[in-house]
Amino acid sequence: MARYDRAITVFSPDGHLFQVEYALEAVRKGTLAVGVRGKDTIVLGVEKKSTAKLQDARTVRKIVKIDDHICLAFAGLTADARVLVNRARVEAQSYRLTLDEKVSVDYITKHIAGIQQKYTQSGGVRPFGISTLIVGFDALGAPQLYQTDPSGIYSAWKANAIGRNSKTIREFLEKHYVETSGRDTIKLALKALMETVEAGGKSVEVAVMEKDTGLRILSDDEVDALVKEVEAEKAAADAAKRGGQGAGGGSS
Repeated sequence: MARYDRAITVFSPDGHLFQVEYALEAVRKGTLAVGVRGKDTIVLGVEKKSTAKLQDARTVRKIVKIDDHICLAFAGLTADARVLVNRARVEAQSYRLTLDEKVSVDYITKHIAGIQQKYTQSGGVRPFGISTLIVGFDALGAPQLYQTDPSGIYSAWKANAIGRNSKTIREFLEKHYVETSGRDTIKLALKALMETVEAGGKSVEVAVMEKDTGLRILSDDEVDALVKEVEAEKAAADAAKRGGQGAGGGSS
């Protein structure tokens, strides 16, 4: 294996590109990011990394705007993400300048995935060590959620997770996803995050995109209020479940 993991352009005998797989491993070690698509709302939630006491937390962002109507969250190497985000922003503005219309979510996703794929088959470079969740609304006002990964693959999703513990979150979303709207979509994203993260304004960042109002980053107080609401609903459901079991046991 050692002979085949040094060059990005060399396949191993069993068909692996080890540098791409190592890049995927960098993503799996990155902080968690979750995306949930509702009927009229798209929510991105990310785990916040703890910042140094003297560091300005506003300079550490895992959710960024590509254009007024497109937003991106990432997991993996932050420096790699900055380069890719800047290239996507330039492409979005170039598209607007050339065609006099907003870039579509599908187009910018293909552009980002194309850059990532290019860096898997060029000598003297390495793959981008990030996966992205890209959200926005199409021309008809339908919400869109896409994922890209270091190999250059992209795909559309109803809900997905990337980064640390993403498999656990994806399994949770597969069991509990229903197409919701507004506040319920936000709460579903928070419930998913709370499976592996101690959710709260200090540990979670949540962005909500709506067709009419655009992107909005929730304040710490809003996140804390939503977490309390989710915890109260969960406690009430558990109590009702225990009550139902007790009644069933008494009747037998």
